[in-house]
Amino acid sequence: MQDGNALIKVDLVEKVGVESGMKVGDLGCGNLGFFSFPAAKAVGKDGIVYAVDILKPVLSAVESKARQDGYDNIQTVWSNLEMVGATKIQEGSLDIALLVNMLFQSKKDDLVIREASRLVKRGGKVVVVDWLKIAAPFGPAVEDRTNPDEIKKFSVDAGLKLLDEFDAGPYHYGIVFEKAYK
Repeated sequence: MQDGNALIKVDLVEKVGVESGMKVGDLGCGNLGFFSFPAAKAVGKDGIVYAVDILKPVLSAVESKARQDGYDNIQTVWSNLEMVGATKIQEGSLDIALLVNMLFQSKKDDLVIREASRLVKRGGKVVVVDWLKIAAPFGPAVEDRTNPDEIKKFSVDAGLKLLDEFDAGPYHYGIVFEKAYK
């Protein structure tokens, strides 16, 4: 199966404004840290990227690659994102939380969105990029893909407001939220 992250046709780090000195959470980073490493490059030595996943072998792979490539600003965090309060990152500390190609794996999208919102500071961004609910020759089953309208509802309930929607390629949608309150 083709890696879904490689199919995203937008420079996500640039699109959402990752800058030097920021704190970014790549929530559900996956074993390649596909967005963790470009974010780490963008935040530079004064920033930090938290690569978060529930699978410890995934985090080990990201740690190895970070060491090998000289990224001292990536910190791995083991967490179940479906449990609000479980992620050991200071509440309200992130400038940006990325949820990329991971909601389709969850049956508790509302809780994942709430956890992302909890971690982001007021005025910070929560970015969701996931599979469109369309048939494709690869990727997750259509019934497992997330509905963007549901994600928007969950986000409002979590204290987020819609900032932007973007085309992330032929198989993905992108939504940017800002933490407004809570």
